Amino acid sequence: MNVLRPLPWLATALLASCAAPQIEVKRAEAVKPDQHPSRPLFDWHGDDVPGPVSINISLSEQKAHIFRDGREVAWTYVATGRSGFASPRGNFSVLEKIVDKHSNKYGVVVDASGDIVNGNATAGVSRIPPGGRFMGAPMPYWMRITSWGVGMHAGPIPDPGFPASHGCIRFPEEMARKLFGLVKVGTPVHIQ
Repeated sequence: MNVLRPLPWLATALLASCAAPQIEVKRAEAVKPDQHPSRPLFDWHGDDVPGPVSINISLSEQKAHIFRDGREVAWTYVATGRSGFASPRGNFSVLEKIVDKHSNKYGVVVDASGDIVNGNATAGVSRIPPGGRFMGAPMPYWMRITSWGVGMHAGPIPDPGFPASHGCIRFPEEMARKLFGLVKVGTPVHIQ
């Protein structure tokens, strides 16, 4: 049996002749939709469409699709529950609406001077310094969908397409305000 073995000097010569030219590698930069006018956070085209509202939220896309009388009238990026704080899946309906709500569980701790000493605090868990207090995170245009405190509301979408919340579904403020004006207690919300 003949076995072919490469000659050491030949391998070195081949490697030297095949050396790749120096190429500058640049890291891809993500452009967030709110920083690029051709990639908005949402699109509303339902001002002239009447009928009842329904909302479908896709956790995998981090988008919500809004329907009126069965016709899609808008889409929007959302920020749902991040790891350890999963948003629920299933069929829900709007249970209550409050224009100016604050979380009774998540927020910040401020010291006696009002300076934030813990920007990611949990009520009853985070230490509060003497004279300080817990302040619940604002959740404007609150639309509750579960009895255990999950709802839809205006809030930051820090990285569109990725989860970021403690379980609630955050909408861009303009979209949350629009939805708040349209939905009623009982409006169906499907989360998949």
